[in-house]
Amino acid sequence: MLIALAWQATAFAAGHVPQEVMPSLAPMLEKVTPAVVNVATLTTVKISNPLLDDPFFRQFFNVPESSRYRQTQAAGSGVVVDARGGYILTNNHVIAHADKISISLADGRSLPAKLVGSDPQVDLAVLEVDAKELTQITFADSSGLRVGDYVVAIGNPFGLDQTVTSGIVSALGRSGLGIEGYEDFIQTDASINPGNSGGALVNLRGELVGINTAILATAGGNVGIGFAIPSNLVRAIMQQLIRYGEVKRGRLGVRIQALNADLAEAFAVHERTGVVVVGVDRDSAAARAGMQPGDVVVSINGHPIRRVADFYSQSALLMVGDKVAVNVLRGGAVESLQADIETDQYEQLVGDEVDSRLSGVELQNFRSRGDATTDSGVLVTDVTDKSLAWARGLRPGDIIVALNRQPCRNLKDFVAAARQVGNQLLLRVYRAGEFGYIVID
Repeated sequence: MLIALAWQATAFAAGHVPQEVMPSLAPMLEKVTPAVVNVATLTTVKISNPLLDDPFFRQFFNVPESSRYRQTQAAGSGVVVDARGGYILTNNHVIAHADKISISLADGRSLPAKLVGSDPQVDLAVLEVDAKELTQITFADSSGLRVGDYVVAIGNPFGLDQTVTSGIVSALGRSGLGIEGYEDFIQTDASINPGNSGGALVNLRGELVGINTAILATAGGNVGIGFAIPSNLVRAIMQQLIRYGEVKRGRLGVRIQALNADLAEAFAVHERTGVVVVGVDRDSAAARAGMQPGDVVVSINGHPIRRVADFYSQSALLMVGDKVAVNVLRGGAVESLQADIETDQYEQLVGDEVDSRLSGVELQNFRSRGDATTDSGVLVTDVTDKSLAWARGLRPGDIIVALNRQPCRNLKDFVAAARQVGNQLLLRVYRAGEFGYIVID
């Protein structure tokens, strides 16, 4: 027996290991990697130089206007999810503000891509290419993922095409990172590096479980903490972008907080799962459904709500026109409610619809998740770098809480205050834990 084992070890060491005893991801990857593409962008950006911004300097030295701008190139990854339609998923931050987008396939083809639509709140974008013989990845049901499941990340880190790394699911439902508006990340230790953004996170069957989006690293490289957007959320956003070119997201219209031990006892909740409704917006879907402060939300559309992160991940999937089943605990008993998600007149706005001085600014209602000093206001979701607002200091992520000294709890207040303004816009904003003023004239 010892002789036989020694012979077997010698044969294996000599390179004669039978193929069937060599576990490998190669067969799966050969089918999947052609669906992962390189996304290249060309963007025009303004050069920050006080001399070039001075019209007298430019006139005296005859400096042309074009010298104030330069073109930059960037690269990321994308995933073909519909070969027939030519649809490719990537991150919004990969293509944001791009003047030109192109994709490179694994077979060497380079193709121009058109932006179908993007959602900065979830950091997703859909591109479209006119091409045949594309390879697509099949969606998996990300709700079935478990901590410890093996996953593989595919992308183009640091410009290295078709790079594959493997690891496990380290955690689920990660939120509160300040990366996006709606956060429900898959955390993985599969190496994700700059350039991987928009690439595929797949299971061992080669099915898409997430879109690689971000890393947590002080030095800008991988330290074993990467984040991906779950495929169920990805698919819902993608369908909206393909159908409408935008996400027609609705809302329940409630403010919530975590259910701690004291609240659980106060509201007769035996198990400490769910979130407590602390406020219901007037004329909202929640109000029409009969939701009340003190209700404990335990499920939305059959999905358990155990904590605040669960509530917001489901909120990201509420679209205009949806009929939403909400189960709440009230007085120790379960109440089943139905909320009809209708169009909110002022859920999102483009700045120049309010005032021409806000051209290039995108706004939406802000509702705190309990991690901000302010609990309401108007969130700045985008500011083009060539706009007047950008030059005056307004940035994406700012929360406008007042306009010309008029409190702005939401876009409705903001629009009403804008109709009374004079020679300037005086914005009081909340940023990075502090309040400040910005003047746009």
